Amino acid sequence: MNIENLFWVGYVGAAASLLFAFIQARKVLKFPEGSEVMKKIAASIREGANAFMKRQYGTVAIFLAVMFVLLASLAYIPLLLGRETGFLNPFTPFAFITGGFFTALCGFVGLKVSTNANSRTAFAASHSLNKALRVAFSSGSVMGFIVNGLAILEITVWYMLLKYAFKVDDEMIAHTMVTFGMGVAVVAVFARVGGGIFTKAADVGADLVGKVEAGIPEDDPRNPAVIADNVGDNVGDVAGMGADLHESNSNSLVATIAISFGAGYGIAGFMLPIVISVVGILSSIIGTFFVRTKENTNQLSLLNSLRRGVYIAGGIAAVATLPLIMYIAKNAPAGSTMFDNRWGIYGAVVIGILAGFIVSLFTEYYTSDASKPTRELAAASESGAAPLIIGGLSLGMKSTAGPIITVSSAALISFIISGGINYFNGYAVLDYNIGLYGIGLSAVAMLATNAIILATDAFGPVADNAGGIAQMAKLPEEVRYRTDALDALGNTTAATGKGFAIASNAFTGLALLVSYVNIANHQLSGQGRPLMNLAITNPPVLIGFFVGSAVVLLFAALCLSAVQRAAQSIVREVRRQFREILGLMEGTADADYATCVDICMRGALKEMISPAMLVILGPIATGILLGAAGVVGYLAGIIVTGFAMAVFMLNSGGAWDNAKKHIEGGHYGGKGSSNHKAAVIGDTVGDPLKDTAGPSFNNVITVSCTVSIVFIGVTAALSLL
Repeated sequence: MNIENLFWVGYVGAAASLLFAFIQARKVLKFPEGSEVMKKIAASIREGANAFMKRQYGTVAIFLAVMFVLLASLAYIPLLLGRETGFLNPFTPFAFITGGFFTALCGFVGLKVSTNANSRTAFAASHSLNKALRVAFSSGSVMGFIVNGLAILEITVWYMLLKYAFKVDDEMIAHTMVTFGMGVAVVAVFARVGGGIFTKAADVGADLVGKVEAGIPEDDPRNPAVIADNVGDNVGDVAGMGADLHESNSNSLVATIAISFGAGYGIAGFMLPIVISVVGILSSIIGTFFVRTKENTNQLSLLNSLRRGVYIAGGIAAVATLPLIMYIAKNAPAGSTMFDNRWGIYGAVVIGILAGFIVSLFTEYYTSDASKPTRELAAASESGAAPLIIGGLSLGMKSTAGPIITVSSAALISFIISGGINYFNGYAVLDYNIGLYGIGLSAVAMLATNAIILATDAFGPVADNAGGIAQMAKLPEEVRYRTDALDALGNTTAATGKGFAIASNAFTGLALLVSYVNIANHQLSGQGRPLMNLAITNPPVLIGFFVGSAVVLLFAALCLSAVQRAAQSIVREVRRQFREILGLMEGTADADYATCVDICMRGALKEMISPAMLVILGPIATGILLGAAGVVGYLAGIIVTGFAMAVFMLNSGGAWDNAKKHIEGGHYGGKGSSNHKAAVIGDTVGDPLKDTAGPSFNNVITVSCTVSIVFIGVTAALSLL
């Protein structure tokens, strides 16, 4: 059988994923919303979230239109002027736009479902913990399966159009795929940064004035920032996170497909990551049916209920991919080495799945309040906020070692066993493209069950919103207890999901980096120029590495400063309302929620531009000033420093948040104590780390790599070196 006939597998996988997402969405909407008060609160959150998304996507649409004109000019104007080829291939503008559109669509769909699931989860929590978990998890699974389904659909359609409708060569297919990935990554960075600034500005402002200064409970309706805080959970932790994970999933596929052509695997190399992703989708569907819990359970039991679904999905995927890999390798194009490397390729897939689980275990250990590090962090609150903050910084730094060693080891082993190193006459001979194809497959395998992983992540913001609605609607205390249990669990699973994303992006970044090296050397040799000197002692490479590392820190600084400024505006506004609205603190007057929502909205839309443009323009400027070798160093600095910073920020922030939740559960004085106030301060420090800057490094890595590849013709023409 011709492997090309397996194209239907991609469409079947996409259809299964999107259909299951539709079924889950219908399932969520069938649950009752609760009382009229609950419906009113949910409607306010929905209105604010929709307003922000409309304005954010309007801003992003303008940027996409400008980029489309720029890319079209670089592709077509040189042809009109008599040049044989443009600076970009003719499909570049359209691939960029479609990538951006579908990324925005993922965030939009996820937001619509989450803002309709929050009150339903709160109402379900009034019946049982398991029922609340099922509603929230079903909501999260919509996002998970939309992300995976659209990624496979887009890439399969683009490949078929290029290969069979336009009949272009493999090199142009690879370059177009990378351009598609650039569109995905650029919109994701806007969504993640903009949503992150909104949600953390509201969260920090609400906590500092409401919980610390005024001493009122979290999500108390007297707090003017409470609706903005709940809106932020949706635009940042659902829409932004969905765009982020769609980017991770899409670019792991794009990078592997691009490498497959250099490895000589042809159509077999394209089909294999698609088939692995389809198997992951089907395995994830099965895994969702094993997520359930009992009443009156603890955090560890809740965590195990989610682990059960994820592990079952991963186990099924690991077993089911074996016969498919053997079949595709057996029918690989004549002359390729895929059949010879088939067992190594399968080993790389298994290693990717295992590496993802190991990274998640490290994340859970350092962020769950059922584990020693977070409980020790909570105990530090007895000495005040400063020791707790110092402890959280230390915890985050320690937590980087495990994931970095895991990812590095997995990448090296995958490279070797998939055929990257062969021995002839006692000497090692490297085949970078074949070895990197194995690394790319590890990244694809790590995210193959992304649908259920993202479902365990995306349910957290829904549970957080449900707790807010329960508090504002004055539901019984047991309801808030159940939603808080799910919210604390969501903090850990959110960190796990982000850990999966950054780990896979480290793999993806490495594959894209080598793709850049291959393309740059091809261009240099075509111009009769020497190949790049990539020795670390070569000044452009070393300087590029320093510049890339500095850009990571500058990007983080811009994100944190944005949250700081927006949060200060919220603090001033909440204090003003407490001071000027008579009867607000007594509960006889209503807060002005809309003003706080508007402040967050304006702040996020204004502040998201600078960090996003830094990431987009950084590799282009580096290419012009330092040449292709400088870009290689720049990308290496981005990947290495960005990975370490992401893990540090995500785990510090997650631990501070769950240390606060541990105290609120009745430990070390409980709610309202001095220990609790210290923990709230620690949590507000960690909020922009774990939900704004930290997760955005996924997009920083892939935007930098894809922009470098797409604009290589431009930077080569303008380069000073």
